[in-house]
Order: sequence, then C-alpha cells, then structure tokens
Amino acid sequence: MSVTETLLSKIIDANDVPALDRFAITADMFQTQTEREAHDFIRKYSAENRGQSPSYATLVSNVPDFTYIPAVTDSYEYLARKLKETYGKRAVADYFESGEINARFQDVGKTLTLDDFVGVLTAKLEEIRVRASVRNVIGIDVKAGAAKFLAEYQARAAGLSSRIWASKFPSVNEALGGGYYSSNMYVVYARSGRGKSILTMEEAIEFAFQGAFVLVWALEMGWFEWMARFFSSVSARDGMTTATVDGIDYTAGFNNRDLQAARLDAEYEAAFTQFITEVNEIVPGRIILRSTDEEGFTERNLAGLCADIIETKADVVIVDPFYYLDYEANTSKTAGGDAAATSRKLRIMTGALGVLTLAITQADEDASEKNEDGVRELKPPKRSEVKKTKALLEDAAALIGIDTLAHEGRGVIEIGKGRSGGEDTRIEIVYLPNWGIVREPDHTDQAAQFSGTF
Repeated sequence: MSVTETLLSKIIDANDVPALDRFAITADMFQTQTEREAHDFIRKYSAENRGQSPSYATLVSNVPDFTYIPAVTDSYEYLARKLKETYGKRAVADYFESGEINARFQDVGKTLTLDDFVGVLTAKLEEIRVRASVRNVIGIDVKAGAAKFLAEYQARAAGLSSRIWASKFPSVNEALGGGYYSSNMYVVYARSGRGKSILTMEEAIEFAFQGAFVLVWALEMGWFEWMARFFSSVSARDGMTTATVDGIDYTAGFNNRDLQAARLDAEYEAAFTQFITEVNEIVPGRIILRSTDEEGFTERNLAGLCADIIETKADVVIVDPFYYLDYEANTSKTAGGDAAATSRKLRIMTGALGVLTLAITQADEDASEKNEDGVRELKPPKRSEVKKTKALLEDAAALIGIDTLAHEGRGVIEIGKGRSGGEDTRIEIVYLPNWGIVREPDHTDQAAQFSGTF
C-alpha cells in the first residue's frame, strides 16, 4: 500500500479533485507509471465532467494496476507531506546524479564566478524545497497581520517586493495609479492592424530598461520581425538617426522596414553593426522571445507558459495574442467556456507566480468608425468590444484600448477599465513605429505641429 494510492483513493472517495491543486501536487511527483496514469486520469475525468472525480470502479477499470484503498482516514496534510518528502528526496538525488553540478563547476573561473555557481546550486535546491513543502496555514489572519503588512510595506517602499513597472507613457502611469503592478493581468486590445502588438512591445522594452526579465510569447509574429522592431525602438531611444515626417524632424531609430528587408545603405549598415555589439550594455534587463516560427515551440498552453516563467524567473510576461494560446478544457459546456477558463487560469497563475502579465486580444470591428466622407477618425474600442472572450474584461486589472492612424503618425490610448481608477482616460501618442517612435508627444512635437498656423 503506497501513500500515493492512499491519497488518490481519499480524493476520489471525497470527490475532491481540487485537493491536488490545494496541495500543489503534479504528475512528476509520483514515482511509478501506474501512479502517474492514475493521477492523470483523475484530472482528465474531472476536466471533462464538470469537476467531478471518477468512481473507484471507473478509475480501476481505466488504470488496472492501481490499488484502490477504501475509507482512508489520514489527513490530506499528512498524505501530501509524505508524498512530497519522497518526491523531494528523489529530486535532490536526481539533480546530484545528473552531472549538471559537475558541469557547472567546471565553468567556474571561465564563464561563471564561484558566487554564480553557488547561486545556481542554491536556487535549484530552493526550488525543490518549495515544491516539496506543504502549507500549514491557510491564508492570512487580517487582524493579526499588522506586522506582516508593515514588513511588506517597507519592502515595497524599498523596491524589494511587488514591483511596480512603469509604462513608457507617463499618462498611463498616472491613470493606473503609478504603473503596472506585479501579480496583476492587464489586457491590451484594439481592432486588427491598429498597433496593439507594437505598443505592448514598447512596454516590454521599457520594462527591460528598468531591469526586468521579460518573457514574450509572440504567437503571431516571427522572430526576425520582432527583433527588427526591437532594434528600431531601442536605437530610437539613443537617437541613432533623424527622420523627417510631414516636415517635422524626429529623433529616430533605424528604419524597421529596411531592417526587415535587409536593405540598409552602407553608412547605416555600418552604424547598425556597431550598435548590435553595444545593445547588451544599453538594455539593463533581458527579454526572452518565443516566436511563432521557433522550431519545436508547439506546446502553447498555460502549462508550458508556467514552466517557462519558472525556468526563466521572469518578472513580466507578454502573451501576444491571448487567443492563439491552446485553450483549457471547456468544463462548463458553455459557448466560449474554453477561452473563459483559460483567462481565469492565466489570472490565477499570474498572481501565484507574482509576475506582471500583459495579454493582447482583438476588439470587434466597427463599421461606423469612418465619417460620411470615408475618413476614419481615431476611435479606440470600448470595453464592450473586447473580442474572443468577455472573461478577459473581468479578469484584467485594466483594459487598455488602442487606435492609431499610422499614415498620420498619431494614435490614442484609452483606459477602458481601471481597478485602481483611470477609466476613460484618453492619451494622445506619436505613432511612427517604422522609425521606432511610439511615445507621448513632447513640446518640440507640439510646437512643430502648429508652426505656421498663425
């Protein structure tokens, strides 16, 4: 009789499949193939049957080698602790036997310092310790938690906890109460082709300039295009070139279209080659890009995203777009239930991992956005126009609507929902992404715009 079979038997008797999540129990914690198959079947059955667990007869008929144990009286805490202790010992043993420690140690003095080596070793063991632990206390006693609150307040004030990541757009920071807060999900939405990916990329780059580790799941854009836009934007911050648009001179970056087409002229190509060698020093943080054309990038579900966040220790996560994720099972059996379940789980995962998530989605098209002369005016989408799933509207800390007129070099950001205020705030922006220029206008822009009108 194994502790695993005892635990799983208790779960199906109590019809309590959520206990697996309450105690953070995953398939890799089970030692035998039979145990893993039983765990996987229980989860699959629950997902397909509105959260119900299978009967012991159904489980045994599908996993014949599983031994059902009736009337288990041991507590979940005891059984989970015994399971995780065994898993933790096995994980530590596997780590020491993998050869990874020796391989890393050989790099000390070459690509690693001794501190780096100890840090890697400590971090791995800490990861195993956390996964093998069982919580003894549920939640926080609010009245008794004053000391805990004060400690967290002081940590936040010192920038050591619950980071606030500033937007590239000062007015967005003001509208959102200081910026984007870790452990929250924000939704960026726009009609097709209006710049939602570009604006979110600009935010990702801004976070990296603040030292963040940013994980980008670009599910619609290839790596070469994404990186061309990245280099154009970063070089614009350094004023690598000057662009003249409609008689106005802008401090600009390398031309994005020329980068994508590999047709920079000789002078700019030489400057770009030099710039590439310096970009690591220019950007303090890191961006890890997973693009739609990455070889082997086929598991595009929340489990894969979670694994990437843990592996990279990301501070910020960009999902572009949300609707290209592999959705969770539609256990509610309602229209759009799979997207809603995915949104809900993404929000929960964001909080559990303490990251900032920006999820991109589309807005419904609007046939009335052109006037009677056929001219389209800037008209950011309303919250009711969130497409694909309305659950994103409910799960987001803020909805950030976008519209742009690229041929006029301008755009607008509008806060459609703000949990911390700012709803209906409208922010005008300069929108010249081909030159890496996406920002709020400065005094020079405004003066040039109105020059010669008096």
